[in-house]
Amino acid sequence: MALDRQGTGLTITRMFLGVFFIAEGLTKYRWFFNSSILAGRLQNWLEAAPAGSSSHWYLEHVTLPGVALFARLVPLGELSCGVALLLGFQTSLFAFIAFLLVLNFHFASRAMFQLAFLTNGYGLPVLGSTLGLALGGVRLPWSVRK
Repeated sequence: MALDRQGTGLTITRMFLGVFFIAEGLTKYRWFFNSSILAGRLQNWLEAAPAGSSSHWYLEHVTLPGVALFARLVPLGELSCGVALLLGFQTSLFAFIAFLLVLNFHFASRAMFQLAFLTNGYGLPVLGSTLGLALGGVRLPWSVRK
C-alpha cells in the first residue's frame, strides 16, 4: 500500500488550520457581547492609516460603520471555518472564506503593506495555506500535469 504523501500533507495542513481558526474564533467570543472591543482596534488602525490610503477608506466607510455586524461575523466565521476544516467538510468553500477573513484583517490593519508581513506567521503562511486548500482541486494554467 503506497502512502499518498500529497493527500496526507494536505490533510495535516487542513486540520492544523482548522485548529488555528477555532482558537482564533474562541479568543474573540467577547465580541458577540461587546462590539466596542473590535471598534477600538479598528479605530486604532484608522488613526495609523495614512489619509487617502485604501485601508483608511475601507476602515472609515466599511468596517467602522458595520462594526456591530462584523464583531459577530468574524468570530462566527473563524469558528465555522475552523470546524469545517478540521472535519474536512466543504474544504474548498470554507478555506476560501477563511482566506477572505485573513485577507480582510491584513488589509484593514495595513499589515500586508509592510515587509514584516512576509515573516509574520499569521500572514503569508495562513493566506497561502487557505488559498491553496481553496484551489486544491482547480487546475491552474501553470500547473504541472501528472
